Amino acid sequence: MRILLTGAAGLVGKNILEHPELGRVPGTWLTPTRAELNLFNYPDVNRYIETHKPDLIIHAAGTVGGIQANMRQPVRFLLENLDMGLHVVEAARQNRIKKFINLGSSCMYPKHASNPLREEMILSGELETTNEGYALAKITIAKLCEYIHRENPEYRYITLIPCNLYGRWDKFDPNRSHMLPAAIRKIHEAKNKGIRQVEIWGDGQARREFMYAGDLADCLIRAIVCFDQLPLIMNVGMGRDYSVCEYYRTIADVIGYDGSFVHDLTKPAGMSQKVVLITKQKSWGWTPSTSLEEGIRKTYAFYLEREEYS
Repeated sequence: MRILLTGAAGLVGKNILEHPELGRVPGTWLTPTRAELNLFNYPDVNRYIETHKPDLIIHAAGTVGGIQANMRQPVRFLLENLDMGLHVVEAARQNRIKKFINLGSSCMYPKHASNPLREEMILSGELETTNEGYALAKITIAKLCEYIHRENPEYRYITLIPCNLYGRWDKFDPNRSHMLPAAIRKIHEAKNKGIRQVEIWGDGQARREFMYAGDLADCLIRAIVCFDQLPLIMNVGMGRDYSVCEYYRTIADVIGYDGSFVHDLTKPAGMSQKVVLITKQKSWGWTPSTSLEEGIRKTYAFYLEREEYS
């Protein structure tokens, strides 16, 4: 089997490639760098797929970031994710690649949808404004995969919708990162500098679901092995959430920070709750194994290992 993995240098890609059970998948992994494959150029993408003829494509590449980055650059988040997705999916179709795994995002769900979020809720309401561009791109690519399968059932173009992710190879820069790695960095720096208060955006009551990226990698390894049993669209998550305050307190306990937290109520907090329903995931036979505390310990250890962050 030849597997093309886009985004091999990103959070998801690196966690897949360092997964201890990668050997369960016999065959060759194609992991081109940006210099080797420009996903923004359709002729390049088509030529690469035509030349290498992968049996399966996992599209994990994306332009990602937290609330600040999404609000600051909505054009970039919409266009870059749309371009990459359209190019990879269409080149796969043109070259008769029958197996495709597209990674969506829980941002695809409406802002006022009742939780837990069911796959059928996509396009049922208004999107969260703080990441609308990113969500629109992800929805479009997911629908394209659905349409391709509808026109020709031989093409099983699957969309997996992970909840928020964190873990090894994450981004910790507050200007680019999601809430959990940004909080790890803030609390670490507060402890080291003797700062007795750490700021939280909003009142801290918004609820979020975060899954360790190594668990998503585990899910994807199983998805390759058990591809034919996958639903066409499936949430991947923990099935439970925590408040932002609970995440900050757990991180503080792991790091050993005994200061207090203050709330900036002028800052956006995003959706009030976002937790995915994992009924299909359970029926398929997979559950994540990393607890929040264990995942934060592993992520914090990685943060300390990285010279540029320490």
